[in-house]
Amino acid sequence: MKINPSISNTRRKVGFTLLEMVIVLGIIGIILGGIGYKMVGALESARYKTVTGDFKSMDSMLMQYKLNGGHYPTTSQGLKALVTKPSGTPVPRIWVQQIREVPMDPWGGEYGYRFPGKKRANEYEIICKGPDGMENTPDDLSSQDD
Repeated sequence: MKINPSISNTRRKVGFTLLEMVIVLGIIGIILGGIGYKMVGALESARYKTVTGDFKSMDSMLMQYKLNGGHYPTTSQGLKALVTKPSGTPVPRIWVQQIREVPMDPWGGEYGYRFPGKKRANEYEIICKGPDGMENTPDDLSSQDD
């Protein structure tokens, strides 16, 4: 019984070798790693843009608060004055709930608030503690930053 050599050679060439599979998986891993590295940078950039958007939206809410109440909330009343009517002085003339809850910053911390602000005393200041979550560090963001 004679075996046809062309049939046995065809069977060997149909599949991939282990070495070929390892090389292809390595290349795919490198490509995905590069994409993941770029996405981390894009995610961090998006967080900073979110803070800017939050500052703008809270800015309009605080202006509405002042329009209704006659003044901005004090530092002790804080951003919670947009959620619940302040009981301490000064009490706003007219109070309207602006939001259901104060938003959290993109890193999971609470936004800070002070009136008067540090840089411009006649304006309020909204503060984001940044990625490290600690106040008065170089990565802090302020609504009074230009």
